[in-house]
Amino acid sequence: MSDGRSFVADLDARQRAMLAEMGVRVWAPKAVAPVEPADLGERAQPAASEDPAHAAARPEPVRVAPPVQPAPVAPAPARPSVTVPAVDVALRPQGIDQMDWDGLRAAVAGCQACALHRGRTNTVFGTGDVSADWMVVGEAPGENEDLQGEPFVGAAGQLLDRMLQAVGRSRQGQGAQGVYIANVLKCRPPANRNPQPPEIAQCEPFLVRQVAMLRPRLILAMGRFAVQTLLGSTEPIGRLRGTVHHYQGVPVVVTYHPAYLLRNPIDKRKAWADLCLAMDIGGTPLRR
Repeated sequence: MSDGRSFVADLDARQRAMLAEMGVRVWAPKAVAPVEPADLGERAQPAASEDPAHAAARPEPVRVAPPVQPAPVAPAPARPSVTVPAVDVALRPQGIDQMDWDGLRAAVAGCQACALHRGRTNTVFGTGDVSADWMVVGEAPGENEDLQGEPFVGAAGQLLDRMLQAVGRSRQGQGAQGVYIANVLKCRPPANRNPQPPEIAQCEPFLVRQVAMLRPRLILAMGRFAVQTLLGSTEPIGRLRGTVHHYQGVPVVVTYHPAYLLRNPIDKRKAWADLCLAMDIGGTPLRR
C-alpha cells in the first residue's frame, strides 16, 4: 500500500477537480525537508589513527528531523447563555411545583410577583387540551390577549391557527389532534414592550409546572423570548432552527413567532420547514 504522499501524487488533474467539487480535502502528510549537515554540526571526520579505507566504509550519520509540533487547537466557543437575575421568590405564590391545573390557574390569576400585575386586564394562563401531546410556547400577551385572557388571538393567532391546521391540529382538538398553548409571561407588558429578565424569572415557574403536568411529546417554541427561556440561550433563532433541543426532557423545535412572520412573510417557508421537523419528532395525523 502506498503512503499518503504517493496516493496524492497518483491523482490526476481530473480526479483532483472532482474531489474539489465534492468539497473533499485531500490530506497527505507534509514532506520532511532534508536537514543540511550544518544543522547537525560538521560531518564526523575519521580519527587520525583510523584507516581511511575503514572510514570510507563507515555509514553516514543518521540525520534526524526536528519534531513537528502540533498546531494549537482553539477551544470551541461556548454558547451564550441567558443571565438569570436575582428575584424575590417570596413574592411568588408558594408551592407552585405541587399545584394541579385548577390551583395553578388560580395562582396565576392572583399573582403579584412583579409589577406587570398593576396594568393587566386579565391574566393569560393558557388554552387547549391538557391531554394534548403538542405544546406551543409563545412570548407574552399583547393587547388582544390581555382583553380576552387567551394567548395568540388577533392576526398572529389566526396565522398560528392556520399553521396548526396545516399539520392536522387545532386549539380545539383533543389528544393527538390538539395542542396546548401558553406564554412565557402570563401578564401583558406595557405597550407590548419586550419582556424583561426579572419578569421572566418570576413567571417561569408557572410555565415549568404547565410543562410538567402536560408532559407533551413536543414543544414548539415560537419567538426569541420563548426560545431564550426554554433553552437558556441568547443565540439567534436562525442558528437554533433545524436542530432538536430539549426542555425538561421534552424535544423542542424552534421557530419564528407568527407576529414576526406577518412582518416578514419571506420566512414562512422556514417556518413550514420547522413544522415538518416537528411532525418528524412529535408525530401528527395530517387528515382531520
